[in-house]
Amino acid sequence: MRLLSAFDSDGPTVGVMTEQSPAVYPAHPPEAILRVVSPILGFLLRTPVTGSALKAFLVLRFKGRKTGRQFALTLSAHRLDNDLYVLSGTAWRLNFRGGAPAEVVHAGKTTAMRGELIEDTAVVADLTRRLAESYGVKGAQRVMGLKFRDPRIPTLEEFTEAVETNRLAAIRLTPTQ
Repeated sequence: MRLLSAFDSDGPTVGVMTEQSPAVYPAHPPEAILRVVSPILGFLLRTPVTGSALKAFLVLRFKGRKTGRQFALTLSAHRLDNDLYVLSGTAWRLNFRGGAPAEVVHAGKTTAMRGELIEDTAVVADLTRRLAESYGVKGAQRVMGLKFRDPRIPTLEEFTEAVETNRLAAIRLTPTQ
């Protein structure tokens, strides 16, 4: 909780307003760490001997819709109801609006897939909540790039607020035939 006051922390508390932090908020590792770790993870994910910890990640390769630029992103992989998902609040996700081909390296295998952007707030909030429930409180915070204010799985309403505030979306990855 953040204290909003004209007084310092030792001063009077009369008239002090408090502002509660959001129940769910993004929490990603620092960019410098990601620049070092992502290539290493990308290499390890291409090897057939990946441990169970590495199955929590994938490499997503795709072309930019407008620029044609090649992307290769190391991301958290999420499985739910036999579908593979990635969650993102960043601009690259828009390349999957309306569906787009991708190559996915996951669990030591490379698979041609189609990515479909899911932007509907209610659907993304429900998906995110269900993923969090499947991981448990600590596991969800470790693998989803999200932190929870309280030591519990947030409610659907709290996830809905986080999806709206942070413009979170999901990409469903399905193998191409």
